[in-house]
Formats: sequence, C-alpha cells, structure tokens
Amino acid sequence: MMREEEKVSCGTKRKGVYGMSVGRFWELFRRIRDVHGGVCEGRIRESFRVKEACGAWIKGKVDRKLPYQEKHVLKQASILGNLEDIGVLKSSSEARELSYASESSRENKSDAAAVIELGAGRGYLTQMLADCYGIQKVILVERNSYKLKVDRSLRQKETLVLERLRIDSKVFPVEDLDLNAVQSLIGIPYLAVGKHLCGPATDLTLRCCLSEGVDQAVRDHLRGLAVATCCHHLSQWMHYLIYLLSLLLPSISLLVYRLDDDLGFDLATMNVHQSELEPINIFSNDADGVEEVIRGMKPAERAALGFMCKDIVDIGRMLWIKEQGMKAELVQCVPSNISPENRLLLARHKNLI
Repeated sequence: MMREEEKVSCGTKRKGVYGMSVGRFWELFRRIRDVHGGVCEGRIRESFRVKEACGAWIKGKVDRKLPYQEKHVLKQASILGNLEDIGVLKSSSEARELSYASESSRENKSDAAAVIELGAGRGYLTQMLADCYGIQKVILVERNSYKLKVDRSLRQKETLVLERLRIDSKVFPVEDLDLNAVQSLIGIPYLAVGKHLCGPATDLTLRCCLSEGVDQAVRDHLRGLAVATCCHHLSQWMHYLIYLLSLLLPSISLLVYRLDDDLGFDLATMNVHQSELEPINIFSNDADGVEEVIRGMKPAERAALGFMCKDIVDIGRMLWIKEQGMKAELVQCVPSNISPENRLLLARHKNLI
C-alpha cells in the first residue's frame, strides 16, 4: 500500500514545474517530443463504436430513475462497442437471442462472461452491460458509498447475480483488492472494466488483473478488459508499470498538471495535434522562468504538449499489458467534443477465438 507520505501532491508538482530552470524545461520538452514520436505515433486509432445493442440507452429508453447524460452514455456505449469489436462481448443479435433463451439454458451458460467493474462508482457502465449484452454475474468494486447506485435496478433482474465489494482504502479504490480472494470469479470467464480509475488507480487495476501475484486459474479466465484512463496528473511513479518510462513520469505528470491547470479554455471545443508544437522555437526562448515560458505558449500548444504527455503514459500501460501475454491496443473511444478524456485501453486474451 502506498503511504500518504510517499504520494507526490499536486502542490509539490506545481512547485516542481515552476522550479525547473528554463534550460531543463526545454530539455524535458525535447525528450517528451522524441519519446512521443518514437513510441506513440500511429499507435492510437480513432474508434468511436456505438452498437445496435446499446440503442435503447442511446435513445434514452432506460430506467428514468437513473440519471441520464448523453456524453456519459455515448462514452459508455463506445467502451462496450469496442469490447464487442475485439470479440469479448456477444454481438447485438446474440444478445437478443440470449434474452429469449429458456430459463434452463440460461442457468447452463458456461461461456457467459461475468464482469467486474473496478472503481465502479454508481455502476452505470455495468448497468449498460447488463441491459444490452445479457451479462449474468456482476461484481462492483468501490471504496465509497454513493446515492443513486444501480444496485436496486440490477437486483430486479431475476437472472442476474450482483455482488458489491467495498474496499477499505483511503488512497485508491482497487489498491487492496486481491482477485485470488474473490471466490465468485474462480473458474468463470470474466471481463474487467473501469471508467472512473483516476491516475494511479489505472495502474493498480492492471496489476490487480494481470500481475504475477494473480493465480493462473484467475488470469486464464480473464477474457478481456477495457479501462478508460483519466487524471494523468495524479499518476505516481512508484505504481507505474514500465520502468524506463517511469523515470520520465514524475516530470510528465507534474507537467500535465500544470498545463491542464493553466489552459483557461474548453478542450472539448478544440482539435489539437502534436503539429501545433512545431512553431515553438525551443532554442531561443529568453523567458525568465518556466512559469513565463508556459504562460507564453498558445493554449493549443499547451494542450498539444499535455496530450503528448498523456499519450506516453497510456502507451506505456498498453506495452505492459502486452508483456503480460494479452493482445492490447490504445484507442480514442469518443471524439474530443464529447470528452477530451477519451483514451481507452483495450485487451483480450491471446487465445480467444
């Protein structure tokens, strides 16, 4: 468990950025651009996938007791659509066939995946999974208690088994979770999903599912995973998964924090790219300090640099997943005008047909 004194706070990161010399900042800038060009270019594809199975949710024809916000529904639907694309969820037609199956056949579905949602919050992603894809076993993992949870709605499904695990952790919702101790997962093919895993909670989730400490019997039944990454500025080097990139992570994470904090505009209204950085003359800037350098950058330039940092962090996570024997990729699951936090880590078991 990470002790409180080992965390690098946002205040410390702020001081770290502005405490750099201008020369060191530009050297960091060059390293980020070189690493991004070497490991990220061409590896992140656009994949906004909303399938027929989620039609009722997209049209708002769901339990109206559940809060409905279109941008969240679209992102959830695309997460599930991407899982369908890589073959770890049944297609829309198969889901409809499942809904008409007899009770006896439902009780004997050895190939039906369970789902564990880590950092589940109120559980809306899993609610959509259960409604649209016929998932029969649901495990929600969270440290906090929420109002307007989906638990009551899920329990009304006669064929669905729901289990909520409350993690007693003051730091991150999955830090203390041991999948080996979750008896209801043993011997059952399952999916692992997460949409609310800020910063290091993403790394802890991946370790929870794929590290060497997980029994082979549990790992072998992991059919696939989907983790939407966010809040990269909260990432901590001690939990990060790729050692070489972790050497760069402290500077990257504090730089992302400072850039995000200083933007002063709505990222969702802009389409920024690495090319926005080209006009910057990194050799002739005569600013008195890093704060003045950052303030002097155009908003689109700061945004592009911040996105490059985030890409590096997420590509490192994807490479680690591949090292664990999974087929993995990083995609942009929704357009930026729906959510600028639109990166999705996708993986499937290498032997899945």
